[in-house]
Amino acid sequence: MEIPEYVAALRDAGERLTSAAAKAGWDAAVPTCPDWTVRDVVFHTSAVHRWATRHVREALTSPGEEPDPGADPHRDAEHRPADDALLDWFRKGHAALLDVIESAPADLECWSFLPAPSPLAFWARRQTHETTMHGVDVELAAGSPTPIDPAVATDGIDELLTGFVIRPSGKLRSDSPITLALHASDTGAGWLMRVSTEPVVTERVADLPATGPVDGADVTMRGSAEDVYLTVWNRRPLSALETVGDADALRAWPDLVRVRWSR
Repeated sequence: MEIPEYVAALRDAGERLTSAAAKAGWDAAVPTCPDWTVRDVVFHTSAVHRWATRHVREALTSPGEEPDPGADPHRDAEHRPADDALLDWFRKGHAALLDVIESAPADLECWSFLPAPSPLAFWARRQTHETTMHGVDVELAAGSPTPIDPAVATDGIDELLTGFVIRPSGKLRSDSPITLALHASDTGAGWLMRVSTEPVVTERVADLPATGPVDGADVTMRGSAEDVYLTVWNRRPLSALETVGDADALRAWPDLVRVRWSR
């Protein structure tokens, strides 16, 4: 995706989140974020927006402090706006993030923490998926999520598998090496992940078969881009995907594949 596409997706994700929050109510439990309410998710997400905005606007070349208030919405509750002001606070932070991304120079130099064509592309991508996922969280609290554009979903799978999962700090490991294939059947995108006692190695692959196992993979998981996206980001159970091979090899995924800020 290009930066204007991220901006459009980020704008849409923020609008979905606020609409769902108004529908669900502040005290609604969020099933995909245990012990969090809708109030907590909205506060947290807006704190992340403000953190990201600062890096782009000030062209920070080293990491600024993690979002505070908001990194832990329970710990930082005293900083949270009152309920009747929280949605407006979110909208202002979201609008400021969109504005700074749209107005920043393409050659902006600032700190980032995942591979990307440019720091600006990194922040546009990261905030698109941060907001999309937390929008899904709030939509689940309100009822059910709205459809996600397949291009956005495919990009979000790629960010997780080629960015977060492969970091040395990642926890996805296996004493017995396995190769996992993930296939977004509607967009044709595919990935091979080699999991061992060392950091994960991910390879993008194309022309995967529509059914059955992928050559060289011990386990193949397949579904629409949206299904794969929400599953690998732990918003749907692994059972949402067609699995060929030993599904038990993946049972630890929800516990081991988690995003923790920049670490």
